Amino acid sequence: MERVQVVRNCEAVEIPAGTKVTLEKGAEVFITQALGGSFTVQLPAYGGIYRIAAKDADALGKTVEQAGVAPASAKDLEEMAWEVLRTCYDPEIPINIVDLGLIYGMDVTKLEDGTNRVDVKMTLTAQGCGMGASIAYDAREKLLGLPGIADANVDLVWDPPWNPQMISAEGRQRLGLDE
Repeated sequence: MERVQVVRNCEAVEIPAGTKVTLEKGAEVFITQALGGSFTVQLPAYGGIYRIAAKDADALGKTVEQAGVAPASAKDLEEMAWEVLRTCYDPEIPINIVDLGLIYGMDVTKLEDGTNRVDVKMTLTAQGCGMGASIAYDAREKLLGLPGIADANVDLVWDPPWNPQMISAEGRQRLGLDE
């Protein structure tokens, strides 16, 4: 854990509730996870755990590389969307949501104004998982950060039920399940 002081007011999402809050300049936080460009922090003064998006990394004194050029085709845009979803993590599991097998499907739709909407079907490891709102929020925000994306929907679905066989080979290796 790294202790840092928030250098400017910034938006954060309470975990697991998914409620947006503003962390005030000067607040002391402990970075517990920094994966996929976002940061999970403990905030003793607020008594909770929060997710800070890549766009607010500077509020923690950090930098995150941002995406640049607009995609050339719908196929390129879909590939970019899959890649950005690979930067989303459950705050409690160090495997991205794609490799965990939580993403069931994605559709990219061209809108009348030339921009695009991305619709994602996502599940959780268990229906009672309290992290759903914060993970879905993180995924949606990262999708909206892609060039050419004007709208993004991340819907939680439960059919088929998730099971450990849905974890990718890379995810299984990281979790030590293939030893």
